[in-house]
Amino acid sequence: MSNNSGVTVELLLLGLVVITAIAFDFTNGFHDTGNAMATSIATGALAPKVAVTLSAVLNLVGAFLSVEVALTVTNAVIKIQDTSGAPKTEYLANYGHLLLMIVFCGLVGGITWNLLTWLLGLPSSSSHALFGGLVGSTLAALGASGVNWAGNGSKIDGVLGKVILPALASPVIAAVVATCGTWLVYRITEGVAERYKESGFRWGQIGTASLVSLAHGTNDAQKTMGVITLALIASGHWTSTDSIPGWVKVVCALAIALGTYLGGWRIIRTLGKGLVEISSPQGMAAEASSAAVILTSSHLGFALSTTHVATGSILGTGLGRKGAEVRWGVALRMVSAWLITLPAAGLVGGLCYLIGSSLPGYLGVLTVFAILVGLSGYFFIHSRRKPVSAHNVNDEWDPATAPAATHVTH
Repeated sequence: MSNNSGVTVELLLLGLVVITAIAFDFTNGFHDTGNAMATSIATGALAPKVAVTLSAVLNLVGAFLSVEVALTVTNAVIKIQDTSGAPKTEYLANYGHLLLMIVFCGLVGGITWNLLTWLLGLPSSSSHALFGGLVGSTLAALGASGVNWAGNGSKIDGVLGKVILPALASPVIAAVVATCGTWLVYRITEGVAERYKESGFRWGQIGTASLVSLAHGTNDAQKTMGVITLALIASGHWTSTDSIPGWVKVVCALAIALGTYLGGWRIIRTLGKGLVEISSPQGMAAEASSAAVILTSSHLGFALSTTHVATGSILGTGLGRKGAEVRWGVALRMVSAWLITLPAAGLVGGLCYLIGSSLPGYLGVLTVFAILVGLSGYFFIHSRRKPVSAHNVNDEWDPATAPAATHVTH
């Protein structure tokens, strides 16, 4: 392959990495809307479209508040950068083609898992989907030595510390906090007329849900900003490891906000109606618990999935309210999805790398992109068979028609 041809293929790959990263950011937005707004929508504290609009605005604002770890976010699971965020020189041969291909295929794995779980109405971690895709493509490209399994030994880090342990701990911690919070709420307000209890706590829901949305924008938009900037550095189009290009910040903020505005209604419905029948006091307890756990973990530097925290909090409100119904069949499906997020996204990322690297030049890159487009189209068309929107997101839960609860009995 001549240098001119190499540059051209690398530019094509860079362009597709940027497009695919923005697409991932978009899916991250609509996939995680329910983390903040599902309970507010379920209890009627906010109308569905108002809720997702508020969440979108706060995600947009949050995306501009912090970019401190954007350039090193991929260091959590793979070893393609140094501590400053700069790509390792050994992966920049052939105009950064190897590094760009790893990132590209990792993004494809993350998007594919996000869309599949959205179709099924299952809340799962977008961060873990991205990390899984990157681990899979890195294993295919560099072998096990390219993966940061447990850090350097000075602290628990890598896949174990940043993905597996938080995935196990976060829903349990959130469920315990929400259970205690819900019990206290009902104990304190015992004797208060139900109509006053409901209306008063709806305002509390709006405030706590807004806080979760702001925190989500601050944390999750950084992943995409970092991936795009890493690709720009690898291709020679950006040199600073201390800053993010202005246009990257704007595009990523808009993408996650637009995804949030469109609303992942299928997941919102599962979280708001499928797991627990939620009242306003429970909704406020769930959102307050989520916000407390997320902000505390951020302060302590402990990475948690907002999806796992939100789901654990909602489950905890069912455990904390006497007589509340918890649909354990739906909860089991969610946990099953969490357990296979990393390997499933990794399998797609790894296969895409093997396919892309086995074909010459343009053909390999375009084939992987075509796979992504084809899978995305299939998921979208399939979702139209049983559409969920703002108009029916709060309908009574029916296991026979719910996307995440088919064949589940209470």
